[in-house]
Amino acid sequence: MSRLVAFLMIAVLGLGTPWLATAKEMSAKEKEAKRAEIRATANETLGDLEKIQPGAKKLIDRSAGYVVFSNVGVKIFVAGSGQGQGIAIDRKTGKATYMKMLEVQGGLGLGIKKFRLVWVFQNRSDLDAFINSGWEMGAQANATAQTGDVGGGIAGAVSVKPGVYLFQLTDDGLSAELTVKGTKYYKNDDLN
Repeated sequence: MSRLVAFLMIAVLGLGTPWLATAKEMSAKEKEAKRAEIRATANETLGDLEKIQPGAKKLIDRSAGYVVFSNVGVKIFVAGSGQGQGIAIDRKTGKATYMKMLEVQGGLGLGIKKFRLVWVFQNRSDLDAFINSGWEMGAQANATAQTGDVGGGIAGAVSVKPGVYLFQLTDDGLSAELTVKGTKYYKNDDLN
């Protein structure tokens, strides 16, 4: 049974990341077009978040920085994968860093899920660690959204750790719960 699960995980990862087989060097024009697309998606996401949760803007405005990701996940039977791209903004310097994410998960399911993430970092050291070292979220990292403005948190935000908040937006609005399984965040070397 474990070989079947491993095979399905590899197959789903392959389905969810077709860019691996077709990777090629982008031209300067293609890179700028991709950066512009990511910036536009991030701005749209921040606008949507502000409409759904008006207090989020205040949290972001007081932060050291934030990261916005757009993600797509695929789940087939017992295995799933996801990939995404995003942009990190250092609020002090205004510097933009383009990033990627990759997710692998197990469990029963079938379908495709599109969602967007907004990470908010109150501390510069956490923002720098996220940008420069990347983050890996383990298989059992679960968090539940705050229900009010408690301890610096804000309604709808998941407190990942003290000073680090995460909003997850779906087509239905703001997700009240977030489960992160086998997720890696890292710099996009092609766009930086």
